[in-house]
Amino acid sequence: MTITQYSPTEVQSLISPELRALLIKDVRKTWPDLTDDLGERGVNQTVAFLATSTRSDEPLTPSLRVDLFWHAFVQRTVPYVAFSRSLGVDYIHHVPDEDEGGSDPEAGRSAMALTTAAIRAAGFTIDSEFWPNEGAADCSQCHAGCTDSPVGGK
Repeated sequence: MTITQYSPTEVQSLISPELRALLIKDVRKTWPDLTDDLGERGVNQTVAFLATSTRSDEPLTPSLRVDLFWHAFVQRTVPYVAFSRSLGVDYIHHVPDEDEGGSDPEAGRSAMALTTAAIRAAGFTIDSEFWPNEGAADCSQCHAGCTDSPVGGK
């Protein structure tokens, strides 16, 4: 099934309960205190981020917490590719920032604001526990400064 005009509910349903459980288990390896509820919410925020990135002409940036789930999902290549294709793209590329000096905090805040605005505009709800500019974690953006590739996967 390919979703060309999607609702947030349709997109969230692309991740089976079994896959959700596996992603939460994978993220717990680096976030041991992750609860089941927070894990479910993390999967939802990651799905919202990825689905929105397929519609954006601007590169979007995950928060550190969303990036943990994205990394877990990318490593499960079969369902990840199937998810990407369900959204009408071959693959949602993960593009690390090559700047070894670290990310500029102001640029990180701007990237987060752009990303959360795009996710909201796509009809998804932002969970403040996962986005630093929404009052959650104290990080300014992904630990590696990574983004999606708006052109590479389309």
